Amino acid sequence: MAVVTSIINLKGGVGKTTLTVALAHYLAGEHSKRVLVIDLDPQTNATIAMVTERRWRERDQSGQTLYQLFKDQLDNTRLFSAQEAIMTRVSNVAGGVPGLDLLPASIRLHRIQDKITKIADLDTFRSGPVYALREALRDVLPHYDHVLIDCPPNLGVITLNGIAISRYFLIPVVPDILSTLGVPLVLDRMADFALRAQHEIFGLGIVVSRYRPTSRLHKQTVISMRRDAIPGIHPPIFNTIITEAVEVAEAADVEEPMPSLRQKFGGNGPHKQFSALADEYLRYVGG
Repeated sequence: MAVVTSIINLKGGVGKTTLTVALAHYLAGEHSKRVLVIDLDPQTNATIAMVTERRWRERDQSGQTLYQLFKDQLDNTRLFSAQEAIMTRVSNVAGGVPGLDLLPASIRLHRIQDKITKIADLDTFRSGPVYALREALRDVLPHYDHVLIDCPPNLGVITLNGIAISRYFLIPVVPDILSTLGVPLVLDRMADFALRAQHEIFGLGIVVSRYRPTSRLHKQTVISMRRDAIPGIHPPIFNTIITEAVEVAEAADVEEPMPSLRQKFGGNGPHKQFSALADEYLRYVGG
């Protein structure tokens, strides 16, 4: 069965999508893992970072994105097919990375988020739209080694769909005051959902992202995070730190073919960091 991990932070701009996409690439490209990226964020950033906008629009117009899954919940229909919606061998690296697949999001998810919330059971989590993704992927998940879920920066019903199938969650943070403030709230909400839904989910760790080595604040924040982390209560801080680099931002462009992961993610610096992150991730999850 797949190891399923949600990547989440309640603050935007912390490198959540970048981490999801890069980690997926390195698990598939360097470790030959079968990896599925699920883009639950209506901003569709992970989707557009893995396939061209033209390919995504074709899928969205034909009902082959997660918009159709949640629209089915409102319309009481069963038009969504995970097998048809999943895009295989995605990426602009070497014509597509073997084993790297994508379940794309849709901007149209914005239109129905509030309507889905109104029909969801958010008191007991016994049934309903919170488990739409779980039901849709029941026959799909066994075909993957790892599933990475790019969650929106909130803990709404769509996000809870990802949490409901996850064994772990991973929190990327920029080492500053604002982006670390949301971490306790994420931990609290995860514990609450786990208790009420009777679903075991574990904090895999916190990944420092967009780190600036010349910033005194960033350095001091990382030191404080490591010092204040209580084993057994707080998720561990990953040893691997992802520095801020223009090459990492440019990796989101999938229009231009790239021959290798090293060239896509920016030479020695970012490439080595993401490679080390994948190694560390596999050590934590045991696979």
